[in-house]
Amino acid sequence: MKKQKPVEETAQLKEVKEELEKYKSAYLRALADYQNLEKRTAQVHNEVKKKTVHAMIGRFLDVIDDIEKAEIFVQDDGLKMIKNKLLSILQEVGVTEIELKGKEFDPHFAEAIDVVEGEEDDIIIDVLRKGYVLNGEMLRPAQVRVSKKITH
Repeated sequence: MKKQKPVEETAQLKEVKEELEKYKSAYLRALADYQNLEKRTAQVHNEVKKKTVHAMIGRFLDVIDDIEKAEIFVQDDGLKMIKNKLLSILQEVGVTEIELKGKEFDPHFAEAIDVVEGEEDDIIIDVLRKGYVLNGEMLRPAQVRVSKKITH
């Protein structure tokens, strides 16, 4: 004949099972929190890295602007070689110039610095400062001169 377990033992077993479930639930919540923390940390790291790269490339673009200004006054093969080397390095990491001259003005790619009389409205007449994208993402908008049709 089977021995019947005392009521006290089954109540104690039930209490242990409830406590086990409580700890399991707390563990799973902590694990989920940790995984979320890892994801957020990775996102923050990627954002910081991206901003740092953008800032660094922006400084190189300023140097290229200065070299292009100097080229107006000084025709030097060494200067041209340095500019081309910098542009080549930037192209290798995905930086490309936005070609805008003669195209319709788009405020997503350019800032209108000046408006001049022209045959059509909103056509980019001149690029005053080149704009660039990094792997399709805006690095720096161009500064342009835009046409405005004047009717008398």
